[in-house]
Amino acid sequence: MSSKIFIVSGPSGAGEDSVIEGLKKYFQIERVITTTTRSMRAGDSPGKPYYFISQEEFQKKIAQDELAEHAQEYNNNFYGVTKDELERVKNSGNIGIWKIEYKGVITAKKKFPEIKSIYIAPPSLEILKQRILKRNPDVSEEYLKERMDYTKEWMKHEDVYAYKVVNEEGKLEETIAKVAEIIKENIG
Repeated sequence: MSSKIFIVSGPSGAGEDSVIEGLKKYFQIERVITTTTRSMRAGDSPGKPYYFISQEEFQKKIAQDELAEHAQEYNNNFYGVTKDELERVKNSGNIGIWKIEYKGVITAKKKFPEIKSIYIAPPSLEILKQRILKRNPDVSEEYLKERMDYTKEWMKHEDVYAYKVVNEEGKLEETIAKVAEIIKENIG
């Protein structure tokens, strides 16, 4: 059974959000919205970019087997996708894009082998570092080191993905086109 849901993810600064945004030129996109226990930030609202719930509510969803996958992240918050959310996206008739980190991909592959995963890779750790600094020049050395360590860990697991697309510096449109091609090939 082929799926119209695709995992598109990569470490912070790899450009996965820009790629997902760019895919809208090729397809009607429906984002799989993650549920999280992290607090809302300025500009956030329910469902944008997450469904926000309490730790207690999240624990209840785990206990009641309502989650397709979940993980506790480096910031100690929980992130996960409910089975209802995957159903909603599947029934939308659009191409579903599910952005999760590699631990989630490992779980998703076991539970949903029909969902193809696409890894958006940075050209190098140095370029990734530059991108993070360009996005936020005031970021602390500690934060930067944490992101780099996390990315190195992520890169050790890139084999869990069905596809890998390197987002070369200054070639975002080409990266988007490559990902769109992978999706087209898999929806038959």
